[in-house]
Amino acid sequence: MLLQSTGQYLSAFAGSQMDGRNKARRNNCNLYIGETMNTSLTKKQLGLAVACALTLGLASGATRAELLPAQEREIWNDASKQVWMNGYGECWHSAFGPPPSPNVVCGPQPIAQYVAPAAKPVVVAAAPQPVYEKVTLDTNVLFDFDKSALRPAGRDTLDDFVGRMKGIGSGTITAIGYADRFGTDSYNQTLSEERVATVKDYLISKGIASTWVQSSGKGELQPTTKAGECEGAKSASTIACLQPDRHVFIEMSGSRIKQ
Repeated sequence: MLLQSTGQYLSAFAGSQMDGRNKARRNNCNLYIGETMNTSLTKKQLGLAVACALTLGLASGATRAELLPAQEREIWNDASKQVWMNGYGECWHSAFGPPPSPNVVCGPQPIAQYVAPAAKPVVVAAAPQPVYEKVTLDTNVLFDFDKSALRPAGRDTLDDFVGRMKGIGSGTITAIGYADRFGTDSYNQTLSEERVATVKDYLISKGIASTWVQSSGKGELQPTTKAGECEGAKSASTIACLQPDRHVFIEMSGSRIKQ
């Protein structure tokens, strides 16, 4: 009786471990176990039966190892679509597909697409507004008696004046020519205009825009010397005393960025 029960258990164990691909081996083992159940089992026969059952169990275990991953197998549920779960809250899956639909219990959950944070706007500090300052320059160029040509000292004076204008973006230059009292009024007027024209041409040759320079001649009408000074007829001493009256006065007004 014990041997018969053992044989039935082995047959049942072997059958429980099988799938369709191992039916042939199961049938053969069941046949052998069934035959031995009708006779008295020897120790050798009993060992063979046990070995057969274990072999079938191992074979079916290998088959189960080839099952699809859980996330690709169908989820078991009841008529109300309630998903079956074990005591640990894990869903029960069948051995086959189809896989569960997304966004259901134990189904694949969509992975949120990464959205890069918006780049913060780059704040560029506003460039400081330039501060301008008003500039006023002047100089005086002396001339020889009855001459309108520049002396070497006169060119040096004008060069210095142009150098001091560096950085001035715009401005106005006023140049006025003068003459001493020797000569007629018309002659001295022409002489004063020739002197200021000489100065203007020199400034333009140094890069000053001609539109900046406003020139005029005053003749002998506005002497620098005071009344009563340098009296007397034309002589070397009187001519030397009247030197301040033979000149061109230059004044410049403009603006440039404050340093």
